[in-house]
Amino acid sequence: MTDAHLTRARDVIAASLVWDNHACMPLRPADDRFLPQIARARASGMDVISLNIGFGPQPLDSHIRMLGSFRRWVAARPAEYMLVGTVADIDRARATGRLGIFFDVEGLAPLDDGDNGLVQLLYDGGVRWMSIAYNQTNAAGGGCYDADDPGLTLHGRSVLAEMKRVGMIACCSHTGHRTAMDVIEHADNPVIFSHSNPASVFAHARNIPDLLIRACAASGGVIGINGIGPFLGDNDDRPETVADHIDHVTQLVGADHVGLGLDYVFDQQELLDYLATMRETFPDDASWREAPRMVPPESLPRIVEALFRRGYAESDVGKILGGNWRRVAEQVWR
Repeated sequence: MTDAHLTRARDVIAASLVWDNHACMPLRPADDRFLPQIARARASGMDVISLNIGFGPQPLDSHIRMLGSFRRWVAARPAEYMLVGTVADIDRARATGRLGIFFDVEGLAPLDDGDNGLVQLLYDGGVRWMSIAYNQTNAAGGGCYDADDPGLTLHGRSVLAEMKRVGMIACCSHTGHRTAMDVIEHADNPVIFSHSNPASVFAHARNIPDLLIRACAASGGVIGINGIGPFLGDNDDRPETVADHIDHVTQLVGADHVGLGLDYVFDQQELLDYLATMRETFPDDASWREAPRMVPPESLPRIVEALFRRGYAESDVGKILGGNWRRVAEQVWR
């Protein structure tokens, strides 16, 4: 990268709202050892980030405990971080040089018992999007690794309606393709894929076909490109490959429907432990037979530079960096 390219990339990052819509800290309540690493996102130019509080088969109490633990840690550092629940909060955090933080849930399994009042509870705690399934089928719908996807169930439709009522965004990352299409049809709101890559660039069960990308865009939604090596390519962690995936979605549906959800795992040993002990959740396919490489927050300028080399306008890069996520939040959040 030439100095001129790097300077331009940094200037555009500094001038833009930069929003990473999915990141993973250790899911161990009261274990704060890795949380200071969130400063890496802030130092890389990010203004707002979504932290996961739980996924897949993890029980509801684990989600609630993680939510409380994260909120406590952030609130104790008001000079550096700010809990955000509205777009106005994000603007205040950015104006004061703080990293805005909200939360997400991967999969509706914690709501399998039918208590939809939990949606409001999670929203009040700062959760701003939930995905329908996490790799495997739950009571709401099918997972992307299941051969038999039942589609969005009546329970799933009920949860989806409650999410719309409270102002929570529906996400279809990790969700089966039939279920995802049903969600887009029934949501009556923009639907997102917070961290999913196009299967046309690299075929993987976690990646999504062009049909779903078009449907998501037609809903007004956004596809967030992740930086997980097995989903980018053959364990490929090059920023240029992230740009390849961004470019495919942009060429297909336009720059108004692409964002970033890097899915960076700050404690990578925890991920390796999950891969080894949760075989039903993480099937033993070839892509997981070596430690997955990941694109870290520090790669952001190189991703932007790769887009400039493809001829992207600064206005479109601004949308991809965070403007598109902001638009969806303005439409859905309460």
